[in-house]
Amino acid sequence: MIVLVVGENREYLCHPGDEIGTDLGILIVPEDVKMGDTIETHLGKKFTVMEPRVTDFFHHLERTGAPILPRDVGLIIGMAGIGSNDRILDVGTGTGILSICLGKVGASVITYEKNAKFFEVAQSNIKKAGVEEMVEVREGDVIEDLDVLNDFSVITLDMKDAELVVKHARKILRTGGILVAYSPFIESAKRVVECAKDVSLSDIKTIDTVQREMEFGTRGTRPQTRGVGHSGYLTFARKYA
Repeated sequence: MIVLVVGENREYLCHPGDEIGTDLGILIVPEDVKMGDTIETHLGKKFTVMEPRVTDFFHHLERTGAPILPRDVGLIIGMAGIGSNDRILDVGTGTGILSICLGKVGASVITYEKNAKFFEVAQSNIKKAGVEEMVEVREGDVIEDLDVLNDFSVITLDMKDAELVVKHARKILRTGGILVAYSPFIESAKRVVECAKDVSLSDIKTIDTVQREMEFGTRGTRPQTRGVGHSGYLTFARKYA
């Protein structure tokens, strides 16, 4: 079991029995801790024990680069209609955040990562998140295994040259299956779209993932002007018979 302890504008992801050194004192998490319990550091600072949400893992797990953002994960799950009956091929594991989220909704995931360090971190993160029964991490290039990959209901791609997998999407996907590709640049999204057309996928759509947080002030209400709120482009396509 993994828990989130929160207090004094600080939070820590930990296990029962852990001892955490903080600037507010040493915090010992009891072996028999329960959600909702209040525990104290040796200096008397109080923390509340909570069940971590997927978004908490995003903030606290080890990172190996720029992980896909929770808001983009939400778009992927919502627009692809991903649920507990899905069998998903995820390419470009990275930190493992997307695979963890997919596992948390009950989907069965096989995910590929070529970078050896990223692979090790993803394995550790997936174990910490408690979804290792739902998510299988494979080290290596997915291209080398394409002959044995088929009958997936969803493909998710967060990788350079995603079109190399899109070329084989009809073989990998079952009828009615969905392809989702995350692209940091318009040029890579365009290549995915062109390849999806070449292999006769349908319902091809690319969206910009811009979101703006609102500010409520005494002078009025408006979107935040700091930053653009853009993270990338998501392309969706579907295989029909």
